[in-house]
Amino acid sequence: MNTPSNNTPDLAGVSAPSYSSATTRPFYWSVRRELWENRSIYVAPLIVAVVVLFGFLVSTIGLPERRRDVLLLDPAKARVAIEMPYNVAAMMLIFTAFIVGAFYCLDALHGERRDRSILFWKSLPVSDLTTLLSKATIPLITLPLVTFAIIIATQAVMLLWTSVLLITHGMSPASTWTNFPMFQQSLILLYGLAAIALWHAPIYGWALLVSGWARRATFLWAVVPFLAIGFFEKITFGTSHFASMLKDRLMGFAPQAFAFNPHSIDCPRLTPLNYLSTPGLWLGLIFAAVFLAAAVWQRRYRGPI
Repeated sequence: MNTPSNNTPDLAGVSAPSYSSATTRPFYWSVRRELWENRSIYVAPLIVAVVVLFGFLVSTIGLPERRRDVLLLDPAKARVAIEMPYNVAAMMLIFTAFIVGAFYCLDALHGERRDRSILFWKSLPVSDLTTLLSKATIPLITLPLVTFAIIIATQAVMLLWTSVLLITHGMSPASTWTNFPMFQQSLILLYGLAAIALWHAPIYGWALLVSGWARRATFLWAVVPFLAIGFFEKITFGTSHFASMLKDRLMGFAPQAFAFNPHSIDCPRLTPLNYLSTPGLWLGLIFAAVFLAAAVWQRRYRGPI
């Protein structure tokens, strides 16, 4: 009599299903989902970079002759003239990143309610907090890093093209590389993008809150209340303190994060300690946290439109 074996043989070579012990990473895949579904995060800056490069290539017609005239100027004025195209390219791409980030936040929650995909995403084992944090990561971390990479690539192409053009006309490209030190400028750029992202955090938080609340016209709901408050203050009291506050929230990071010396040709000095000790920065981060918390609470009860 055969004794039954404890080892169950495979039937027709088919083994029992095995399950991976790898830990599920809902936050990581939530961020990946945002990148998959919102290609404008990197497509829009790339398009602007191509337009900037085309305009720069056209502007380099006659560059060697202009460079000879520029080198006869005062060193400070010569540096400003040489580095201006690179700074303009960076500013255009930074402005593009801000616009993309703002409109992304305005549609982040509204879009899934509009197309009713919120019913699917809420069925997954991903918390509302994880979902909101993954969406907030896009304008605060992902978009600045994407913008940094695109700006560096754009400026590198501009530098190489300028160097080739000067060399072919018998001139040294050292004037470009000396007045626009690529490595030093890249560090300043990375620091500046981080400072801008933190300073604009309450703007993105407010946009996410409006995105989860408004049934339509999210841009109007996000902007009109602030315009109404500004007009009311101006008409009623004749002051513009609220408008000044909004202006400071949009552009007030620079005086805090950098120390500019108009009489020096050196790059602006970084002042991270002064920036991190600015009350406006932490007040803005508190408001951003409040807006995100309200958006998380809102998502639990908001259904499709």
